[in-house]
Amino acid sequence: MSGVYVHIPFCKQACHYCDFHFSTQTAYRDTMLLSIGQELVQRRNYLPEGTQVETIYFGGGTPSILAASEIEYLLDLISIHFPLALKEVTLEANPDDLSLEKLAAYKKIGIDRLSIGIQSFQEPILRFYNRAHTASDSLRVLDLARSAGFSKLSIDLMYGFPADNHTYWQKDLEMALTLDPGHISSYCLTIERKTALGQWKTSGKFKEATEDFVADEFNLLLDAMTGAGYIQYEISNFGKPGHFALHNTNYWRGVPYLGIGPSAHSFDGQHRGSNVANNARYMKGITSSTPVFQVDILSPEDRANEYLLTALRTIWGVDLPFFRSTFGWDLLIDKEHEIRFLKDNGWLIHADDSLTLSRSGKILADSISAKLFI
Repeated sequence: MSGVYVHIPFCKQACHYCDFHFSTQTAYRDTMLLSIGQELVQRRNYLPEGTQVETIYFGGGTPSILAASEIEYLLDLISIHFPLALKEVTLEANPDDLSLEKLAAYKKIGIDRLSIGIQSFQEPILRFYNRAHTASDSLRVLDLARSAGFSKLSIDLMYGFPADNHTYWQKDLEMALTLDPGHISSYCLTIERKTALGQWKTSGKFKEATEDFVADEFNLLLDAMTGAGYIQYEISNFGKPGHFALHNTNYWRGVPYLGIGPSAHSFDGQHRGSNVANNARYMKGITSSTPVFQVDILSPEDRANEYLLTALRTIWGVDLPFFRSTFGWDLLIDKEHEIRFLKDNGWLIHADDSLTLSRSGKILADSISAKLFI
């Protein structure tokens, strides 16, 4: 099995926290779509021979800027050039792009899952983040999607907005669970250097929330999700049974995937790589058959550590026999002291031939993974 990711590098406006690759200049949109289509054809043999594509994911950027006919053009190319056994086709969308008519058109061409970037239901936060949609857009979008026939829905929420208390976040959680999409991805506000918030932080105009404040909001998130029957199957992702994101789950479990479009990443099972994160250079390279994809050679240690980093974030954890047979290291022997230390502090759980994070360990996931790195 494998997946195809398509990066649509356009947005209406720049959110103040976002450091993903995108452009607000859409004058060359048709040329970009043709280039993405050409890349799909050029790299049709990237995935391991004999694997079928089970998931397709349109991300960005803001894929919902595109009309259904434009998405259909790319889906048709995938169906022609890749063996399909589709179980999930996801489109990332912003609330302000979605009308009932547009949603129905997406559904008709084969999109069966929506990942909707709400971030917050609070108008002051949306304005501070420079989101293009309003709180009222957020409140109506799930009803519209359900009316159009979508049953697989996910919303994005962001916690860690610096405030005097947790009222904003508590209201966001309450509203999200009232709407009950079935899947919620929730991420901490992260300040990246090249974003507007990063520049404001450097100049002293903005001060991010403290680590304790963020940890409190993470714990509020866990309590709310657990109480509503959502399973934390990955640190930032919560789903009711039957609503887990298949495409992203395959990322975390090391399944090969092809990434198409500027800045998109790929993994063929052995090597990772990425496309150039520049729209003009990407389009020029595709049309002139000049390579835009750079391969990253992974050492055995790199592959082992990548598995540790991603597997520990999931409900399934690190499969110790798999790790031993695949990478050649026995963590229980090679990292005996580190594992004992992490277990004694209540951060790591060893059971059923696997290592998983405890609730308190999830807050420290990256540092715990680093202690176990080969």
